[in-house]
Amino acid sequence: MPERTAFYIDGFNLYHAINDLGANHLKWNSLWGLAQGLIQSRSQQLEKVVFCTAYYPGDTGKRARHERYIKAQRHHGVTIVMGHYVREDMSCRDCGHLWKKPTEKETDINVAISLIDDAHRDVFDHAYLVTNDSDQAATTKFFAQRFTTKKLTIVCPPGRIHSKHLLDASSHSLTLTTEHLEKSVMDHMIQAADGLIVRPHEYAPPPDWVHPKARAPRR
Repeated sequence: MPERTAFYIDGFNLYHAINDLGANHLKWNSLWGLAQGLIQSRSQQLEKVVFCTAYYPGDTGKRARHERYIKAQRHHGVTIVMGHYVREDMSCRDCGHLWKKPTEKETDINVAISLIDDAHRDVFDHAYLVTNDSDQAATTKFFAQRFTTKKLTIVCPPGRIHSKHLLDASSHSLTLTTEHLEKSVMDHMIQAADGLIVRPHEYAPPPDWVHPKARAPRR
């Protein structure tokens, strides 16, 4: 029997890591395809991918891109868990200027709850947690103590360094690379059951970029 696997993704942790790479076309990726590329195809079976995120308020362009991306993820079988933003009061210590700062809420908790709940329901034998946020250290410690027969692999976003606090509770780790992301880049147009999903022009690849699936094999 293949080992059942599931992925739990901190959407903002992954997004900001990809954004820092300076290659916007890598943002248009299939999270299900990304997970498939990380597991062992012969000995593991992908059961579930959970993506925890929230819509940023006030920026209509960003919201539209985010909605299109989430629609594409759902089409590929990804479970979406939404958080939200709140506007917190901020002030400048020097001049006293006041403003409202959008602050993301719930994503960390949604990742933790999804992972632990699915472990209780025996959805997987091996979980992959995609984040380098040390706030999840309590989650990984609880998982290691409670689910001694299950495995947990910490997956570090590209260009980031693994959190030691996360690794302390897991003996398994991976690091996402640009190559992993390139292989999971989605098509320009995706025919979903409820309509056509078109890639935002901001995520178009460079003119000379060729998808790994279409590249000539190495000799």
